[in-house]
Amino acid sequence: VGMKLLEKYDFKAILVTRGEEGLSLFEKDGRMKHTAFPTEAREVFDVTGAGDTVIGVFALCMAAGASFREAAYLANHAAGIVVGKVGTATVTREELKRVL
Repeated sequence: VGMKLLEKYDFKAILVTRGEEGLSLFEKDGRMKHTAFPTEAREVFDVTGAGDTVIGVFALCMAAGASFREAAYLANHAAGIVVGKVGTATVTREELKRVL
């Protein structure tokens, strides 16, 4: 589906969250590419806000000049941290540094 959406709408990239299976990044840069990012969650207590974390971290990384792949990688790790907390949670820079 990601590849079809890339072609249909002429997007440069599409990031798909796949719950406990992680993320899929579909890119078009001369040719179509798919990169799967398996979930990084070690313990899952609450998935509330995991998707919001992915969007927020991905957007921040893109604004800072990261590639789509770098942004997806960091967003995936951030979501893995957040689901290990109870309730709507955030991830700190220090927490993210520890898992990288």
